[in-house]
Amino acid sequence: MPDLVPLPGSERSALPSASPAPTPLDDSQVITVTVLLRRRAEMPTELVQGPETISTSELGERYGADPADAQLVAEVLGTYGLTVTESHLESRRLKVSGTIAQMQAAFGTTLTAVNSPHPDGSGDVQHRYRTGSLSVPAGLSGIITAVLGLDDRPQARPQFRRGQALRARTSGHSTGDQEGGTSAAAAAPGGPLTAPQVASFYQFPAGTDGTGQTVAIIELGGGYTASDLSTYFSGLGLTVPPVTAVGVDGGSNSPGQQADGEVELDIEVVGGVAPGAAQIVYFSTNTDQGFIDAIAQAVHATPSPIAVSISWGQSEDQWSAQSRTAMDQAFADAAALGATVTVAAGDNGSSDDPSEQTQVHCDFPASSPNALACGGTKLVGNTSSFAITSEVVWNELASNEGAGGGGVSDVWPLPSYQANAGVPKSAAASASGQSGTGRGVPDVAGNADPVTGYLVVVDGQQQPVGGTSAVAPLWAGLIARLAQATGKRFGLLQPMIYAGAATGAAAPGFNDIVEGNNGAYKAGPGWDACTGLGSPNGGALLNLLSGTVPTTGS
Repeated sequence: MPDLVPLPGSERSALPSASPAPTPLDDSQVITVTVLLRRRAEMPTELVQGPETISTSELGERYGADPADAQLVAEVLGTYGLTVTESHLESRRLKVSGTIAQMQAAFGTTLTAVNSPHPDGSGDVQHRYRTGSLSVPAGLSGIITAVLGLDDRPQARPQFRRGQALRARTSGHSTGDQEGGTSAAAAAPGGPLTAPQVASFYQFPAGTDGTGQTVAIIELGGGYTASDLSTYFSGLGLTVPPVTAVGVDGGSNSPGQQADGEVELDIEVVGGVAPGAAQIVYFSTNTDQGFIDAIAQAVHATPSPIAVSISWGQSEDQWSAQSRTAMDQAFADAAALGATVTVAAGDNGSSDDPSEQTQVHCDFPASSPNALACGGTKLVGNTSSFAITSEVVWNELASNEGAGGGGVSDVWPLPSYQANAGVPKSAAASASGQSGTGRGVPDVAGNADPVTGYLVVVDGQQQPVGGTSAVAPLWAGLIARLAQATGKRFGLLQPMIYAGAATGAAAPGFNDIVEGNNGAYKAGPGWDACTGLGSPNGGALLNLLSGTVPTTGS
């Protein structure tokens, strides 16, 4: 067999809480992993940061995987008994199948079966597990950039927070006024709102509804029912938008799980603020492999989405470097194609950990410099005039009800678009006397506090749900409406929205949030590590973006 050499970035940290599973792995079991290959040419920064975009076929031909590389990988891995079962050269992915014993030999690792706590707090799960680095056959060094799926530990948690249910569970045939209507939200200032009301507070562009646009949504569990969507949208006086479920890596629309709250929140917020947009919901497995495969499939789909909404994440330090890089590169593909990736920044304040508030961490993938990180506010206003009376940082940590994530990345350097935004050193670096500033999170914000959150219908029940999970689809819907109004695709939004940013100064197109904190960081004038540039003013953003992005096909 060929000599093996280490695969950079493949190190997996130990899970201190992992314990051996009662039943060991069967080395003859066949599993499928995702092998990522290098680009045939490096993607220019100016293509990622726009404003020019290219088509899916052009992206694959210029910056996808080289067919010769894919052929060589198939031949070499074949000597270990492994088989390439799928090839996606435009997104540089090969699906490779073989027994666990063959995988261990080809990639220089040992897999075991363990139980460990799920990141969402739902209890222990059994999964394959490895620690340390992977290796690849020497002839493939530099060609293979990541091997995903050997360790299939749950990777992410949904970033949503349930409020107190307003109605009892129903039999599923209640009227729209009972289930999805607006009357319950309109009465009490500071109470839960509907998605259209939030869009009105933020002055989403008049005369738009997202028609002609497609929004992709990534889900790692749970599902939705047609009856819930019918109840919700009829209660708002809206037609149910076209929603299509796509399975990835064995995932499927599977309602009846805790994650239903995430799935239906995402669909209902996008549809509530952009009812004319088509939605494609990609259901995948909750692993780094499943997460990245779903994003790659969504980004490279036809028609190309105008936005990709992601409401799942995990602390940066809980990812392998190869997984972070692979996902960031998928986001770079999205930007080059003109799709904006909106990502929830987390629901546990600056610690990004529901059980630990003394450390600071950013959530990934929100911290990717090629993702639009979405933080959280608490929005109060008049639901007749839609004038905002108060908007502060979402922080209910004192009552154990969450807070908007944010901070300074430990793994991504300061991107050029944030050079003048006033991003400070991270709280951790300041405490240790270290120098250097990383990528600041979030970029933007929106209503997230479950107290002022979104009235949605989940599993037959109307309830207020919040979290930065609601902000990612809110911004995805806004981008769909902005694209409809301008006839343009935006891709990476940050170079445009940060262009007018300066330390301590409000940015054009935003409601500056200057009160509150998320733990280690405080809000203040201009960009801050709680709410970024602020919550959107849709009309002002339309003016800002109208003249900056060329119209292109996809």
